[in-house]
Amino acid sequence: MYRISRREFAAGLAASLGGVPAVVGADSTRAVTAPSPARTPQATRSPKRPVVISSANGYRFGATRVAYEKLLAGADTLDAVVAGVNMNENDPEDMSVGYGGLPNEAGEVSLDSCVMHGPTVQAGAVGCLYQVKNASLVAKAVMEHTDEIMLVGEDATNFAKAMGFELTNLLTEKARKIWMLWRETRSLRDSWGAGLDSPGYDKMQELKRARGQEFEELMRKAAARLGIAEEDQAFAIECVLRPPHGTISCLAVNAKGEISGVTTTSGLAWKIPGRVGDSPIIGAGLYVDGEVGGAGSTGRGEENIRVAGGHAVVELMRQGKSPTDACLEALRRVQHNFRAYPQRLREVDLSYYALRVDGTYGAATLWGPRPSGRRGQFAVHDGENRLEDMAYLLEWKN
Repeated sequence: MYRISRREFAAGLAASLGGVPAVVGADSTRAVTAPSPARTPQATRSPKRPVVISSANGYRFGATRVAYEKLLAGADTLDAVVAGVNMNENDPEDMSVGYGGLPNEAGEVSLDSCVMHGPTVQAGAVGCLYQVKNASLVAKAVMEHTDEIMLVGEDATNFAKAMGFELTNLLTEKARKIWMLWRETRSLRDSWGAGLDSPGYDKMQELKRARGQEFEELMRKAAARLGIAEEDQAFAIECVLRPPHGTISCLAVNAKGEISGVTTTSGLAWKIPGRVGDSPIIGAGLYVDGEVGGAGSTGRGEENIRVAGGHAVVELMRQGKSPTDACLEALRRVQHNFRAYPQRLREVDLSYYALRVDGTYGAATLWGPRPSGRRGQFAVHDGENRLEDMAYLLEWKN
């Protein structure tokens, strides 16, 4: 595996702190003097309203389509985005959100979500919510029916029950089998041992990898024994070795310039029970200012919490930065936090999504296209429902 040298990292960081993206590539000690169109593919599009943006899974599962239809029908912006992400929460094929999400270590699916309503500056959130498919609706209920902002754990579930939400088992058979595979084989990146920011991280990873090259074959046999369909085995093994932490974040502004947002997730797979990521944290996983705009995130929540990324993006837009540039600057702050261990930044996957009240939008991810050709994308609906390429901060090099 290619590792970023301290020289490469320092050169890229110096460039990024000067307001330009850092580059890791063939001549990675040189700074790029201006963002290229490839880095900021959506920067020149003229704003218009209404518009809905979300992480890419919002396109696949219908969130942006539903939210936009709601806006055209006159719905409140928060009602629109929550109805949108309900599509992901209710679909077990999105295994990072709601029903069918991958569970924690104990085999329980716990959900996190928060909502923010720009016109009234209201917010609500839930963390470690169990047995309720639509965490976004429970977060909205906290906002609408209490003087609190955040409820967590068993008490959040009790609140949902009192509000009339149906309790159900969120662990699907498909997710259960992948969890069983994880229990049998364990992950190279589970939550135990020295953390990514710890001096002892590299030694811990070396010990975990000492199982040898034959381990992947062992995993394939275990997957077959557990009844995981052959076409799902590669996905299951990837989930075990590199626990996913997908999410959906969705923002919408209507024709009048009213904006709201929601972020909802089942969180990091195989997490320690009780772990709460950035998704329900106001100012991290989501922040909305009705006079400026909103921002949300997906990816490694711990790193986003450290920089209060959602709030940072909105404040940068308030200062005059475009949504795309604001997202890139928040990512530079994450990069800066890894200045002592630059090679570990490759373990971080983090993206920001930003929407201004005038309809201008942008999104950026930490890493550029992978050697496989996979690139960061996000969903946009402004009358045309589509995926667009995200801007990115760093080049990926094997």
